[in-house]
Amino acid sequence: MIEALVFYFFSAVLVASSLAVITVRNPVHAALFLVLAFFTAAGIWILLEAEFLAIVLVLVYVGAVMVLFLFVVMMLDINIAKLREGIWAWLPFGALLAIVMVIEMWVVLGSERFGLAGTIAPEGHPAGYSNTRELGRLIYTHYVYPFEIAAVILLVAIVSAIALTLRRRKGTKSQIASEQLAARREKRVRLVSMTSGKE
Repeated sequence: MIEALVFYFFSAVLVASSLAVITVRNPVHAALFLVLAFFTAAGIWILLEAEFLAIVLVLVYVGAVMVLFLFVVMMLDINIAKLREGIWAWLPFGALLAIVMVIEMWVVLGSERFGLAGTIAPEGHPAGYSNTRELGRLIYTHYVYPFEIAAVILLVAIVSAIALTLRRRKGTKSQIASEQLAARREKRVRLVSMTSGKE
């Protein structure tokens, strides 16, 4: 019963933060809501005994959100000075998000205090059980083709993003190595015989 309540609490926060990511207009707020969504998804994965996925989600994606935010600022040319004018007004909002994430992690990690030790992590696995090993075994045996297809799709997405954001500037000069190697003295230097300047 308590496990179901914790799951529904995390799910409600995840759905609400996900909707906020796509509804808010300020990219700073969208990034904060995305971080909250990642933390909540990590908590749900811990409930499902997928600790490795939860750690990877927090370490990789939460860190990548900040990099994504920097790219958004650079590409959209957002006026940072204007955003900083009211930054202290949003301090309670950011503190509230931080408190929610701390409470979520405390509920998950302090499961023994809430009587969730037997429900969240049942003792049905052997002593040397590793969910990381089981995840790798499933990915590279039963789900190897979907895994490879997902890798190809991500590669195409990366190449497409680079192609869309690559803009050539007009008037810039660049070196062409093939033309430099094919240069000959006869084409570049001309010897002219001139009389001396002395009379």
